Amino acid sequence: MMSMAASLLAAASALARSSAPGRFDYYLMSLSWSPSYCLTHPDESEQCGSKGFGFVLHGLWPQNRNGSWPQHCPTHTAPDRATIERTLAFMPSRHLIEHEWQTHGACSGLDPAGYFDSADRAFAGVAIPPALKAPRTPPALTADGLVHAFALANPGLDRTMMSVVCHDGGELAEVRICLNRDTLAPQACGGRVRNSCRQGPLKIPAVR
Repeated sequence: MMSMAASLLAAASALARSSAPGRFDYYLMSLSWSPSYCLTHPDESEQCGSKGFGFVLHGLWPQNRNGSWPQHCPTHTAPDRATIERTLAFMPSRHLIEHEWQTHGACSGLDPAGYFDSADRAFAGVAIPPALKAPRTPPALTADGLVHAFALANPGLDRTMMSVVCHDGGELAEVRICLNRDTLAPQACGGRVRNSCRQGPLKIPAVR
């Protein structure tokens, strides 16, 4: 039987392996519905305040097929000013950009410029359904309807490759799409990627 000390050592070793840059199976791209975010973060001046954003990129997260994911990998680099300025076009928050690099990007095995270039290409590679590009009235969609709309707008994308995340009140928070780590093409998701929305129409605030 393994001793307590040996168990702790094994756990620490597993954690070190899981936090090694570049060791992951695929990416999970998280698209945040900005109008929902801005309802609870009205002081986020770069993203909110009648800026007119719909879906923006929350993050491009290294994931593993078993449902685990690496975070906070050791790094001595950070996004430079030019990288941040380019990234603001699709991730409109300097604080978020810096946070995403420290938490997820450093685990990609790429440098900051390469990681955010991949994030840019991943975001640009997914077409937003017409009903969700800039709706001035709340779209009437269920979670299943939202998945269907994304599948229609993106040939080759199906429900095994994405999930919908809602706030506790049934408000749309995010759409998450699983992507091949090399090609950034949609692929089937691994463990622990699932819908968190209730049945029935979602609350989807209109773009402001």
